[in-house]
Amino acid sequence: QVQLVESGGGLVQAGGSLRLSCAASGRTFSSHTMAWFRQSPGKERQFVAAITWSGASTYYADSVKGRFTISRDNAKNTMYLQMNSLKPEDTAVYYCAAGLSGVEISRRLYEYAYWGQGTQVTVSS
Repeated sequence: QVQLVESGGGLVQAGGSLRLSCAASGRTFSSHTMAWFRQSPGKERQFVAAITWSGASTYYADSVKGRFTISRDNAKNTMYLQMNSLKPEDTAVYYCAAGLSGVEISRRLYEYAYWGQGTQVTVSS
C-alpha cells in the first residue's frame, strides 16, 4: 500500500513557476513508477509526466515538454513536478499516482493503482 499527499499548488501569473511535491508513505515507494496527472473542470483526467522507480527515465505529455520537469528522491519518499513558463491552460487539479506493480512507465490511467487527493494549480493571464 502507498498513501500519497500532494502539496505546492496555488495561484500564479502566466509565465511563473510552481513546484509540486508528492509525499508517499509506505515502504514500497521506491519500487513504483510514479506519475503526475491533471484534471480541469468538465474534462477527463490527463497524463502530465511519469518517472521510473530509479528516476533514470522520464516521459512527458507534449503539452508540457520543455516546461515541466519530473523528479524523485527515494530517500525522502517524495516526487516533484517543477513547472515553469506556466500558461492559463495549465490550470487544473494536479494528482500524483503510483503505478501498479510491474509497470515500467506509462501514460495510461488504469496502470496507476494509488492516487493522492490532488492540489489546485491556477494560472492567471
